[in-house]
Amino acid sequence: MTLSRRNFIAGALGTVAVGAGGAIGLSLRSRGGEPIGASAIAAAEKARKSSGTIRNFTLKAQPLDVDLGGRTVRTWAYGDQLMGAPLRATAGDRVKVAFSNALPQPTSVHWHGLAIRNDMDGVPGVTTPEVGAGRDFAFDFIVPNAGTHWFHPHTGLQLDRGLYSPFIIDDPNEPSKYDAEWVVMLDDWTDGIDLSPDQHYAKLIADGKAAAKDNSGMGMGGMGMGGMNSMSMDGGDVAYSMYLINGRPTNDPAMFAAKPGQRIRLRLINASADTIYDVALANHTLTITHADGYPVRPLQTSNLRIGMGERYDITLSLADGVFPLVARPVGKSGLARALVRTASGSAPAAGFIPSELKGYATTIGQLRAGQGSGLKARTPDSTQDLILSGSMAPYVWMINDNTYENTVPLTIREGTLTRLRLRNMTMMPHPIHIHGHSFQLGAAGGAGPRKDTVLVAPMDGLDIDLLGDNPGKWMVHCHNAYHAEAGMMTRLDYLA
Repeated sequence: MTLSRRNFIAGALGTVAVGAGGAIGLSLRSRGGEPIGASAIAAAEKARKSSGTIRNFTLKAQPLDVDLGGRTVRTWAYGDQLMGAPLRATAGDRVKVAFSNALPQPTSVHWHGLAIRNDMDGVPGVTTPEVGAGRDFAFDFIVPNAGTHWFHPHTGLQLDRGLYSPFIIDDPNEPSKYDAEWVVMLDDWTDGIDLSPDQHYAKLIADGKAAAKDNSGMGMGGMGMGGMNSMSMDGGDVAYSMYLINGRPTNDPAMFAAKPGQRIRLRLINASADTIYDVALANHTLTITHADGYPVRPLQTSNLRIGMGERYDITLSLADGVFPLVARPVGKSGLARALVRTASGSAPAAGFIPSELKGYATTIGQLRAGQGSGLKARTPDSTQDLILSGSMAPYVWMINDNTYENTVPLTIREGTLTRLRLRNMTMMPHPIHIHGHSFQLGAAGGAGPRKDTVLVAPMDGLDIDLLGDNPGKWMVHCHNAYHAEAGMMTRLDYLA
């Protein structure tokens, strides 16, 4: 699934040389064909397997005052709580969401991880119109794939506020093996306690320009090296002063109560804008069972790494006592913490770091596809490059040598299999998310797990196989919100 360092350097440098000459754009344009139309999208929706059940929800984006450990801040959220109330349905259900926007700005709702009809995907200017301030929108789609999913805006940096909620899709054929189920959403927080997301972004742009002008940054075009601060090498670009689990900070943690010996299903979602975490539960072994909603071969671990936009399902049997569930930001200071209580007693101090976090974290490269979760084995019909580049100085992030306004979309035809060669030419990790699809790491039919978001390590690469089974125009982007805003986005366009 991942390349050797030597093969990566040779292959990626060769690809960048081609891209710099414009051959990537020319080769994609030369394939020709007209974009697929609305009739194909409607036909694909009509062909989806339906349970016959209709589920109606209401959803409101609005300003909200929230208490963060004794400090009241004003933010934006879904409904009247942080995190937003979960939505839940069963695979095959038709979901109708009456959405209203009470924010002072236009917004959108993207249903992350759900391979729904293209015109309901929630990306203004590409799939679904933006919803203006004071306006409504009626979402209507069939949910085809079970698993742990979530939803959030796809407008500017609104994700780095409180606009996120879980969306759990149950598998009607999966037997219940758990005494309880917990949803755990991780978030990095700045709104109301530090600079706003837009102010952070403006500072990154200004600092990047100054560093580039003074030649003091380490920006190297396609071989971006970070350099604005130490954490930009392997963490993120924003120094957050607070991290949350289910909308609660470390001094006022979320509580999960159960009995010793009970078996728990934990649905872990990283809703952060700029932070990767290593996650552990003190004095417990975690068993990873699903990645982005798809089964994997169960793997036991003491701690797990999760990138922005990724989800993992975990099972565990509870011990007797009070145990901190800790998410430690990679390359940054601070912690996110919740408490699991199965008995009376005192919790460790807020800054306590479980010994389980001292070892290496389990990453996606150690997981294997569960039975029946992979794509059917076949030879790819096309191969396309997806080269990640950019720098902190200037603050610009690109795919295939272009920021989004100049992008040359990837292309696919319905029913074909394309192999995407992801190559990270920067010294920062990038969680790459593809809308409306899942993909298999490595070859279709191989051992790699099925996902829709994958963390690509610095100066590393991997191949993924994707089946063209959901027509339309789809976003492909880094799920670091600041990198996406700075240009690290493209599209996957279906051709007729």
